[in-house]
Amino acid sequence: MGTWHGPLGMGTAPLGNLFTEVAEADSEACMAAAWDAGIRHYDTAPHYGAGLAEHRLGRALRGRRREEFTLSSKVGRILHADDGVPALNENFLHALPFRRSFDYSAAGTVRSLEDSQQRMGLTKIDIVYIHDCAEDSHGAAWTERFAEAMTGAAVQLSAMRKRGEISGWGMGLNMVEPALACLEAARPDLFLIAGRYTLLDHTALGKLFPACAAKGVKVVQGGPYNSGLLAGGSTFDYEPARSEMVAKTKAVRAVCERHGVDIRAAALQFCAAHPVVAAVIPGPRTAAEVMQNADLMAAEIPGQLWRDLRSAGLLPEAAPTPD
Repeated sequence: MGTWHGPLGMGTAPLGNLFTEVAEADSEACMAAAWDAGIRHYDTAPHYGAGLAEHRLGRALRGRRREEFTLSSKVGRILHADDGVPALNENFLHALPFRRSFDYSAAGTVRSLEDSQQRMGLTKIDIVYIHDCAEDSHGAAWTERFAEAMTGAAVQLSAMRKRGEISGWGMGLNMVEPALACLEAARPDLFLIAGRYTLLDHTALGKLFPACAAKGVKVVQGGPYNSGLLAGGSTFDYEPARSEMVAKTKAVRAVCERHGVDIRAAALQFCAAHPVVAAVIPGPRTAAEVMQNADLMAAEIPGQLWRDLRSAGLLPEAAPTPD
């Protein structure tokens, strides 16, 4: 599966100009800081900036020894040249001039990976996720797209894994239902789940994590700050946070402040504490955010903080904590 260098990795959706533009110099500094901080697990996708994040990531990694880092990208979207795309293109600002079309077929998977290799200038992708094959992207038709993915992309990726062309595959999702279905339909190696196991949202703890543990499947946890609410922002899953989530965050922050702990440190370390979680991949935009995440992951947190969160009903009893 590649070499895991500690629990902290890096997601690159922000470097695809998610909601706000990141200058090239800032992107380069961000990637350089990540390497200097010891981060060796990088995740990207064609979707992020319509190829922009893959271009930026590839430029940063091409000069590195390939065996020193783990790289994941995704399949399920094909990019098509289109000078008519709007400035804000599927939440990415001033992305590259390509429109996306969903394609979970075997042939689409091969094309997507070849395109990603060319954008990054890297021939080896360690981990491949089937991207956004879920209700939040496809509505009620997601089950049909899931069936297409299991007979197309999953079969193709399993064959590539057997040939040693990739180290492993799974699904990259914001929802747990397709991951549970995938465990029944195929033999994935790991999942990238964004936002469903955090200080605020424990959805994955109920069924998905036990099912993964039973089958030896790992989870990479994306969105540890729930898109901003746990990092001082006002959004939860990229939407304005509902009042109950704002109130819950305030309650968690109060416990953290009582112990002199940055809520962001608690957010990162909570995600990493579950035994099925192989890595946590926040998405920094700047070198300063990279260094901040590294410091937060290493910060000392007293065991009493976790006990206080449990006794206040803010954490489930079954959730493992770093203490």
